[in-house]
Amino acid sequence: MAENGCCKSGPGYATPLDAIKGPRETLIYVTAIYTGTGIEKPDYLATVDVDPNSPTFSKVIHRLPVPNVGDELHHTGWNSCSSCHGDPSVQRRFLIVPGLTSGRIHVVDTKTDPRAPSLYKVVEPADIAEKTGLAYPHTSHCLASGEIMISCIGDKEGNADGNGFLLLDSEFNVKGRWEKPGHSPLFGYDFWYQPRFNTMISTSWGAPKAFRQGFNLQHVADGLYGRHLHIYNWPGGELRQTLDLGEKGLLPLEIRFLHDPAKDTGFVGSALSSNMIRFFKKEDDSWGHEIVIQVEPLKVQNWFLPEMPGLITDFLISLDDRFLYFVNWLHGDIRQYNIEDVKNPKLTGQLWVGGLFQKGSPVVAVKDDGETWQVDVPEIQGNKLRGGPQMIQLSLDGKRLYVTNSLFSAWDKQFYPKLIEQGAHILQVDVDTENGGLKINPNFFVDFGAEPDGPALAHEMRYPGGDCTSDIWI
Repeated sequence: MAENGCCKSGPGYATPLDAIKGPRETLIYVTAIYTGTGIEKPDYLATVDVDPNSPTFSKVIHRLPVPNVGDELHHTGWNSCSSCHGDPSVQRRFLIVPGLTSGRIHVVDTKTDPRAPSLYKVVEPADIAEKTGLAYPHTSHCLASGEIMISCIGDKEGNADGNGFLLLDSEFNVKGRWEKPGHSPLFGYDFWYQPRFNTMISTSWGAPKAFRQGFNLQHVADGLYGRHLHIYNWPGGELRQTLDLGEKGLLPLEIRFLHDPAKDTGFVGSALSSNMIRFFKKEDDSWGHEIVIQVEPLKVQNWFLPEMPGLITDFLISLDDRFLYFVNWLHGDIRQYNIEDVKNPKLTGQLWVGGLFQKGSPVVAVKDDGETWQVDVPEIQGNKLRGGPQMIQLSLDGKRLYVTNSLFSAWDKQFYPKLIEQGAHILQVDVDTENGGLKINPNFFVDFGAEPDGPALAHEMRYPGGDCTSDIWI
């Protein structure tokens, strides 16, 4: 089936506004993790039926285990997306599935049977390390050239200063590094490129040898976590500017330009500082930044710190660039902001779906006057919601938001130990795209606590036809 109803062009859609009119999603691919849970089984790619007219709606209908134990599957990307729309020889066929801790990269064929994907190829970490020195692969984006680019967070010893960007050719062979020698970032994590402004910007998590142990505030003080944006010439690979986001920009994770390729602005979520930061091009061709949303830390009792940050771990922008959504993994809420005025986002929706101080938890939030409070979190189909909202994915038309709750196994174990015992879940949130507003769909609950091999941790989600966090328009 042609993904856009036209067999004379390549994958995806000509523009973001065309994508909004695309078909409703019927399947989601989800990374499901046993690494770090005590279950000695391979991680897997789960296929979830999200077609409300299907008898298996809201169920896992297929599981593709990877060949090894201990990969920690994390983020995924496509071999081609809307950046290749003008090339009829290209198909969006393969999902790139790196193992964050193993460094192994899996290539999954989703085209032959979308409901039951199959493993096509594995790129071994020894091959990557030998040719590039890179390890800990994170974000994968396709390039208009047909190559695949993957940000890597460190070297095989877990040092941050060994990181950079891996290039695979269209046959998934290791080609080398993308950035020029001597132009590697201080820390690695996510990236997004914007060809009309000859720019790629990458973000900073931390040294793998630090974050693999769980989160330790001392490691921030020791300089093992990042607070910078790295601005590169695209496609040349020269690092031309480093933006220090300071104490208010600690751990900048996900980064998104606006989808409109003519716009020279976007956002990055700083997790630990819990600020949403806008970046933009200045008149002198350099880039600047400003904080546009601040999530204040809450005073708490019965937790290991006296204040709790929201911990913004994921966000996305609707394809029409009207709404921005983000999650506070520790506080437990999902937020929707109208960003038609990018300098002044307006809160239009907020929904509590978990968190550390939900009713029934020993942790309580404390108001300025000393009064304590907790949040009401609904049950869905008799299931208590676990953990906090973590990864999100939005339907093309912007009306359905899917939410998982696992971050990274070592951090899950530290902050939400019940997730390890009970498994993750996926929720679906109905979105009011006219006036703003969020509401849980009571008919949708995917329980990864009930998996055949035991409770699993569900992380990132992708649709077969592409989505607003993998497609880049040029």
